[in-house]
This record gives sequence, structure tokens and C-alpha cells, in this order.
Amino acid sequence: MTDGKASRNSRTSIVASSHLAEQSQELSQMEFGLIIAGNAFMRWMERCMKASGGIEMNALDVMVLHSLTSRGRAKRQADICLLLNIEDTHTVTYALKKLSKLGLVGGEKQGKEMFYQTTEKGHELCSVYTEIRQECLIVPFENLNIDPEEIHRLAGMLRALSGLYDQAARAATSL
Repeated sequence: MTDGKASRNSRTSIVASSHLAEQSQELSQMEFGLIIAGNAFMRWMERCMKASGGIEMNALDVMVLHSLTSRGRAKRQADICLLLNIEDTHTVTYALKKLSKLGLVGGEKQGKEMFYQTTEKGHELCSVYTEIRQECLIVPFENLNIDPEEIHRLAGMLRALSGLYDQAARAATSL
């Protein structure tokens, strides 16, 4: 009879950094999955937006535009950073300036703060993006017949892991 660790180590694992897998093979496998899924997701957003008619937009630009479009209300830069878990606020500042220059978002000063929202042109671009997303991503995804409850559980797990990595980052900063 073999213990769980021995059988776990005998499985083939795909990791980005084998020296890190020595500490936790499962976590290293998950991290590699996040790396390749994250890169594929960013590439998808950029290419879907380009197909929608949005030129010269990177993944962050796309995320900021969709965040501003969501729920149809104006948001501060700090709100966007919090929602997207972005620490480097200057990257969001740059994205907002770029989206403004493209005529996709507009800003209005309220007191000391600037509030941004999607323009009509931005809404139209997001609508086209939604149609392309339906055709190129949603339909094939639905054909995979993955239980929606599993996706819900995975999304919750990813949010929980985000908190774990944020806490670990804070701990590493204090070392």
C-alpha cells in the first residue's frame, strides 16, 4: 500500500518551475495553469476587441472599458483599481487617458474626484465585442457541457486564491 504523497508524486505534472514544485506540486501545477490561462485570456480580449473594431487596445484597456460599461454608472479610478485588483494605479490612469483619446470613455469632475463612464461609442464597441464573444467563445464553451455549478465553484476558488496571494505578498513585503 502506498501513501497519498507517493502516489501524488508519481503522477505526471506540468509546472512552469520544477524547483518550486518540490514544495507543493499541486500549487505549482495550478500556478502554471493560471499563467497559461491568464495569457490566453489577455490575448483573447485583445483579439476580440480588435475584431470588434477597437484598434491598439491592450488587455488592461479592454478590462477598464468593460468595468466602466458594467452597471452603467460612473466610476472613479480608485473604484476600477479596487474592482480589478490593480495596485499600480498609473497603469489605469494611462488606460483611461488612452480610452478617452479614442472617444470610448469620458470623465466628469465631481468635487475633487474625476468620475469616468463609457461614451455612446464605447457602448457600441462593447456591444460588438459581446456579439463576437457569443459567437467565438460562449457557443464553443457551452458545447463543452461543463456543469455551471463547477464553473461557479472554480470562480469562487480563484477569488479565494487571489486573497491568499495578496496576503502572501503583504507578508513577503514585511520580510
